[in-house]
Amino acid sequence: MAHDKGKRSPNARGEPVRQRVIAAAERLLRDGKANFSMRELAAEAGVSFATPFNQFGSKAALMHALSEIRIDTMTRRFLAASPSSDVVERVLLAIDMAVEVILEEPAVNRAVMEWIGTAGASPGEAFARSAALWALALGAGEGLAEASREQALRLLPGQLALAFRGALSFWTAGEMPDDALRLNAREIAYSLLRGFAERQPDALI
Repeated sequence: MAHDKGKRSPNARGEPVRQRVIAAAERLLRDGKANFSMRELAAEAGVSFATPFNQFGSKAALMHALSEIRIDTMTRRFLAASPSSDVVERVLLAIDMAVEVILEEPAVNRAVMEWIGTAGASPGEAFARSAALWALALGAGEGLAEASREQALRLLPGQLALAFRGALSFWTAGEMPDDALRLNAREIAYSLLRGFAERQPDALI
């Protein structure tokens, strides 16, 4: 498709229009219209047909942007929650914040998750942003065994990103109910942490 040139880099002048298109996409998803066309999106946003393509390049890139917005929200909430210095508590808190964001709009977020498994003309940044969230949660590694701390801080951000995405994939497919997502995500994280942490968490529930 001629328009599909990958995700465009936002600029100051185009940011209000970009946000307008994002808001329109979220409204369509809330209305259960996950299969909306780019023409329908343009009409909902009140912009020309070419504008969503000019801003994002493709629907897949737009949905990747929606995913990245949600990861950014998870990060802000984690920081606002005054995380502990202990690594286990910090990671579990990050999971709680991430699950909270996902379950606030489950229908919208299932649609987003389904789409970000679709390859676009250029890769999204969901993995990098998710890994950055888990790196933030790990902090300086307080509570990790000193002998393996460096290795843990190098490996765990990506592993936690993959693990949380795995839990979300089963939730997206309807194989995991909403009320099981938090505990399953916590258990996966603990399984990864247990080989590096100095202590077990007090509770996973």
